[in-house]
Amino acid sequence: MSSMGWKSLLSAALKEGVTEARARIFGHVINPTGQRSAHKILRKKLIGEKVAQWYPHDIKKDDPLVMAKEEQEALVQASNVEASWEGTAQEGPGEACF
Repeated sequence: MSSMGWKSLLSAALKEGVTEARARIFGHVINPTGQRSAHKILRKKLIGEKVAQWYPHDIKKDDPLVMAKEEQEALVQASNVEASWEGTAQEGPGEACF
């Protein structure tokens, strides 16, 4: 105890407390030994099926109002396309159709 004074003991305890508090606040893992761990890999974002499980199914398919609106928009677009075809040029009297 004589080699380590009260001041350095208090400083070390305070530093350790600050490190632990910082780890809790920011979600870090304290690794005093410096050994490799899988924590970095486990913190990565989920991909594939695990992500798909978190999101709800497609709400458009369940809501009849949304489906009716989409069908109406498709019919309007189809009628606009047909209307644009009606104004195409036709063959004149001197042109033969083969």
